[in-house]
Amino acid sequence: MLNILVVCTGNSCRSILAEALFKHLGEGRVNAFSAGSQPLGKINADALATLKRHGLPTDGYRSQSWDEFTSQAIDVVITVCDRAGGETCPVYLGHAIRGHWGVADPSHVEGSDAVKSAAFEQTFAILKRRVSQMLALPWATLTPAQLAAELNAIGALTVDNGGRHD
Repeated sequence: MLNILVVCTGNSCRSILAEALFKHLGEGRVNAFSAGSQPLGKINADALATLKRHGLPTDGYRSQSWDEFTSQAIDVVITVCDRAGGETCPVYLGHAIRGHWGVADPSHVEGSDAVKSAAFEQTFAILKRRVSQMLALPWATLTPAQLAAELNAIGALTVDNGGRHD
């Protein structure tokens, strides 16, 4: 079983969505956690509403520091911060295999409730596709370098691009 840590800066929405998706889609094959380099200390209400709309549990999530995982064995670290948005992407200093899945922060979207909800749905859909692709990989047959390359390729997947990497 893989221990997966999803890291973002604030650990309030993107990393929480990914953690929830790993727990749900991983069906007991992975242990998933999320953390932030500068956690906000609370979960974004729109992220919780998105999980609820998709029938996923909303209890038990918290915005926490990546410092809480320094003594835990982590196999894979996935960062979900958005380089294009100018954010500083946190770097986990363990021996874990790393992958970057940058996705725009839906909590920064302004507009009506419908516009904000659509942004969260888009982020959820992108992360769901990426998590599904990762879970389909033959982990046992991949070297760490191959797995890292696969994770980074998965990070280029959008919602539906006909199977091509964007």
